[in-house]
Amino acid sequence: MQFANPKYLYLLLLLIPLIAWYVLQLSKMQASFKLASTNAFKGARRSFKVYMRHLPFALRCIAIALIILVLARPQAVNSWEESETQGIDIALALDVSGTMLAQDLQPDRLEAAKKVASEFIADRPNDKIGLVIFAGESFTQCPLTSDHRILLNLLQEVKFGMINDGTAIGLGLANAVNRLKDGESKSKVVILLTDGSNNRGQIAPLTAADLARSYGIRVYAIGVGTKGMAPTPTQTPFGIQIRQQPVDIDEKTLTEIASITGGQYFRAEDNEALRNIYHEIDEMEKYLISVQNVTRREELFLPYALLALGLLLLELILRRTWLRTIP
Repeated sequence: MQFANPKYLYLLLLLIPLIAWYVLQLSKMQASFKLASTNAFKGARRSFKVYMRHLPFALRCIAIALIILVLARPQAVNSWEESETQGIDIALALDVSGTMLAQDLQPDRLEAAKKVASEFIADRPNDKIGLVIFAGESFTQCPLTSDHRILLNLLQEVKFGMINDGTAIGLGLANAVNRLKDGESKSKVVILLTDGSNNRGQIAPLTAADLARSYGIRVYAIGVGTKGMAPTPTQTPFGIQIRQQPVDIDEKTLTEIASITGGQYFRAEDNEALRNIYHEIDEMEKYLISVQNVTRREELFLPYALLALGLLLLELILRRTWLRTIP
C-alpha cells in the first residue's frame, strides 16, 4: 500500500497535544469530598461505566486518525513490466581454406575463429544465427536457427578439407545473403571472416556486396592474419612442414564490401584482437528490447472514511445515552 499524499500523515502528530489536553481536562474534572469515614464504601465495586468513560474520546481519536489517512489517500499499487524482445538475424560466413591453418593465431586461424565465434553465439541468445562456410566453393553448414546448441555442435565440426580448397569470398557472401534475405527480422547481419583474396567462384565479392545492400543486410568483414609472414603447414615431398608464407589479405575489397553495405572492416592479427572485434560487433548489434512499465492504482480510502463516520456516530450516541455525563 502507498499514499498519494503522504505529507498529510504528519497531521497524526496533532493527536499528541489532543491527548495531553484530554488528560489535563480530566484531572480538573475530578471532584473531591470530605467524609468522616469511608466505611460505607468498603466492598463497593466500580461499575463497568467507570472503565468505559474514556471510550468516546478514544473513538474520536481513532476517527480523526482515520480521516487523516483518508486525506493521505491510501492506494493499492500493482506494478509490472511488459517487455518485447526481438533478436536479429546473423549469418556467419567462415573461410575454411588451407591458409586458415596458419599458426599466427593460436592454435591456428580456423580454430581461433571457431572459438571466438562460439563465445559470440553464446552471448546472443535472442538471435537467429546461421553458419556458412566457404573455400573454393560454399555451402550452408547450419541454416538460421534459434537452437544455438545445434549451431555450436555444427560449428565444432567445421574443419579444413570439407570442400575444395581456394577462396571464393563472393560466393560465400552471396550464400550468406541468400540465407538472410527472406528472414522476418528488421535487422540482418553477415559476419564475413577470411584471410585471403578472392580467387574462386562465379560471383565477384563486390557483386555479392551489392546484393546484400539490396536486401538491407550489413556486412562486417574481418581479415585474419598478421602482417608480413605467417607460419603455415605446407605439403612438401617430405610431408607436411611448417614454413613461413606471405599473408595476402585483400583489405581493399573487404573494406569496400563493408562500406557498400553499411558495415565495417576489421583486421585481427592475434587471438585477443579477434575476440575484441567480435565484442565490438556484439555491442553495435544489440537486439531490440522494448520495456513498458505498467502501474495500476486502486483507491482504498472509502473503507477508512466509512469507518471514521461510523466511529463518530457511535461516539455521539454513547455521549447522549449510556455514557452521558451530567455537569
